[in-house]
Amino acid sequence: MDRGSERDTAPGRGVGDTAAGRIPLAVVVVDRAGLVSHWSTGARRLFGVGREDAVGQPAADLLPVSGALPEDFQDGAVPDACETYDGPGPDLETSLGGHTGYATAGRARLCPPPQTPDGERLDVLWWAYPLIGPGPARLLVLAADATRLRERRGYDDETAERISPGFARHTELPASDELERRLPEILPNMGPGLSARIVAQVLELGYPILEFSQYERVPVTPDWGVPRRPGRTRPEEAVVPQQRAVTVVPAGAEQDLEYAAVRERLEFLNEVSSRIGSSLDLGETIREVTSAAVPRFADFAGTHLRAAVLAGEGFPDGPPDASTVMFRVWVEHNDEPGRWDDTVPVGEAFAFPEHTPFYKCMVTGEPVLVPRVTEELSERISGEFEKRDLRPLISGRSLLIVPLKARNVVLGFMVLMRRPDRPQFDDMDRTTGAELAARAGLVLDNARMYTYQENVADTLQDSMLPQVTPRMAGCDIATRYLPGTRLGRIGGDWFDTIKLPGSRTALVVGDVMGHGLNSAAMMGQLRTAVQTMAAMETPPAQLLRNLDDLARRLGDTYLATCLYAVYDPIRGDLTLANAGHIPPVLVRAEDGRSELLELPTGAPIGVGGVPFEVTRVKVAPGDRLVLCTDGLVEVRGSDIGEGLAALCESAAHPAASMDDACDTIIRALNTRGGRKDDVALLMARLNGIPDEHVAEWRLDADPREVARARRLVRERLLEWGLPQAVETAELLVSEVVTNAVRHAESDRIGLRVVRTDALLFEVTDDEPALPAMLSAGPHDESGRGLRVVSRLAREWGASASGHRKTVWFEQAVTTGH
Repeated sequence: MDRGSERDTAPGRGVGDTAAGRIPLAVVVVDRAGLVSHWSTGARRLFGVGREDAVGQPAADLLPVSGALPEDFQDGAVPDACETYDGPGPDLETSLGGHTGYATAGRARLCPPPQTPDGERLDVLWWAYPLIGPGPARLLVLAADATRLRERRGYDDETAERISPGFARHTELPASDELERRLPEILPNMGPGLSARIVAQVLELGYPILEFSQYERVPVTPDWGVPRRPGRTRPEEAVVPQQRAVTVVPAGAEQDLEYAAVRERLEFLNEVSSRIGSSLDLGETIREVTSAAVPRFADFAGTHLRAAVLAGEGFPDGPPDASTVMFRVWVEHNDEPGRWDDTVPVGEAFAFPEHTPFYKCMVTGEPVLVPRVTEELSERISGEFEKRDLRPLISGRSLLIVPLKARNVVLGFMVLMRRPDRPQFDDMDRTTGAELAARAGLVLDNARMYTYQENVADTLQDSMLPQVTPRMAGCDIATRYLPGTRLGRIGGDWFDTIKLPGSRTALVVGDVMGHGLNSAAMMGQLRTAVQTMAAMETPPAQLLRNLDDLARRLGDTYLATCLYAVYDPIRGDLTLANAGHIPPVLVRAEDGRSELLELPTGAPIGVGGVPFEVTRVKVAPGDRLVLCTDGLVEVRGSDIGEGLAALCESAAHPAASMDDACDTIIRALNTRGGRKDDVALLMARLNGIPDEHVAEWRLDADPREVARARRLVRERLLEWGLPQAVETAELLVSEVVTNAVRHAESDRIGLRVVRTDALLFEVTDDEPALPAMLSAGPHDESGRGLRVVSRLAREWGASASGHRKTVWFEQAVTTGH
């Protein structure tokens, strides 16, 4: 059997002492076009052509047939060894061309490989099976080196010359059930459907055999290396009785066989290493690790991991013990489907009892080998697990438990078992299994660390994304955030809504370039800075300039784009400034038309030295403003203009609610394919505030104006039908206006009341110093005003702009008669 192909070897496996046909096989699959679709390591060794050079090439060029010579031997340049070139013969030529429907076998002497034209001709045995059914595979070719067979089995020349390849029904040979079960081992790595189809056809057409005479037929079985046997038969003692085969080991070949066994295991481990760890997804890695052992090394594999590993909570603390919870995360076997499902279900969590081999492996971190699970041990293990009978599944099997470790900490373990009709695990298998587990532990730990970092980044970003209030003064808000689909998907996209004085709202969307923890952390710093400057009523263009300065002070590693818009629902306008961000979409309520707002693009935050400009846009009640990051509209391979056009179209689509409108946009653009970046989407319906819901007055810096302010507020609240709000409003307005009168430097005191979902009161004066809440003693005559406001108002605050300040507070609206 080819010891390098994907599934044609099994370290430690063999058919016992009754298999004489242990020879390495080259395995080749030819498709309907006559091209090679599989070329095993054995084929490379036999024919001298590597897999990369063989797959996709015409099979007739790689398996030279009668009447054809390799390209290198044309124009008379035929080496001496090929002067009487006879090729594999017309049967194989016919099979390669797909012109036969029956199995063929033959023996031929081939020219040496093109790379070694001076070598001796190859004495080759071959078998060819035509394949029918779905799929491109049309021919399975097995080939063996007859010279190697002669040398390794100790046959004399006369006996070797009588050996010829042939076929036999598996029922014609002893141990036919065993041969049928072993047959899949000679096939290359392929899916279960194709493998089952080929096995069925091979059994129907005949099992490959070696014919020593008319009466002596030996089944061809894979050569696994050193056969397991109590003693070694000397060549002079070996016989090949009729209808029975024995393993023949020539004197002096034991060292070679042991070397082959070691090499077999190294090839298996190298192949496993190339198959596992292809993904940093923990679940996918678990499936890869478990499946790598079956069926080549074991018939059953079950992987168990500690809860902390599976949850991605970081590295487990301390060694496991009897209280350590393990999760059975995956099971792989080649028994009949469903046999293990009820007794050892995937996803089960439990602590392994003491005095079991599983517990011993878990706490010592060393492999545990049980060559054969006896009835007594089976009874004892089964008794440790409540309400489940493991005996039918484990009795008589060979058991190997190997720890999954990383940095000397046990992450879990893998349970490996072989059926009773398969050679038991031995010390070499223990070493192989431990090495398999070591490599599996490494890739599992890599996936665990990545999952942990993803969880940390998720938590960080979730903590930084705001909990947006769906209703602000004069506008409704809806948002969506989608994480990226690439590795390191956590990015720096963010959105925000900030309450400003004057019933205004700041709408922000930004994107830190890059992904990962650093980008998320940078996003948090910029978002905090924006909130701080917005609360200080920094004008939009100045805010972006300050943000640019801050980004450059933090370092030149990151750039960011940002769009900052201020909505004034009383004046009915938007003030926008842009720092390299994609433009927003404005959907007009009047006719449903959508448009990209033309804004000066500006440079990204962090570039420095670039001015930012302000644009003002008039809006009407019901208009909708849509802001998003480029991850929604930019797809690799497509022009961003197509994405922006799709955004405009989907934003204009009628929707029953703001949430429905956001979902419509996400569905329309997120299904375009190729999106890898994260996405932030913010939509604001600009309802405006009617003039009749706004009242403004000018007050003098005179203590008598406090009483007038109370009267004006009382009259307006009664006019709005809010008598329950009058008493509290009068008290709070009196406190705030009193402070303004006391500290104002001129007669420019303003009082405004705005009715939305709540009552907003604003008092403005020309003293820029912000008020401070003071501690007032029982005999102090001042210092209690802001404490009263803080206690009775739903919210309150103060901001300064230029040489003026505004103190505001909100009062919940209650209605009634």
